[in-house]
Amino acid sequence: MQVKYICRHCQSTIGQLDGSSISEHQLGFHFLTPEERSDIIAYSQNGDVTVKVTCDYCKQALLAHPELMLVANPLQ
Repeated sequence: MQVKYICRHCQSTIGQLDGSSISEHQLGFHFLTPEERSDIIAYSQNGDVTVKVTCDYCKQALLAHPELMLVANPLQ
């Protein structure tokens, strides 16, 4: 299983974990509500996981310009 973290705004790869011994509990996914899980985590047919988070660059841009949160993909 591969877990890939990408930015939900600019789609850049933030990091990646490889290994079959990684559990969702170790990744902290159990803290998410069902709605958060469906928004943040995507599962592929081969068992890989993509986690959508916000990179530091986009976080700073959104903090400086909160009006960008109203746009679907503001930083693309």
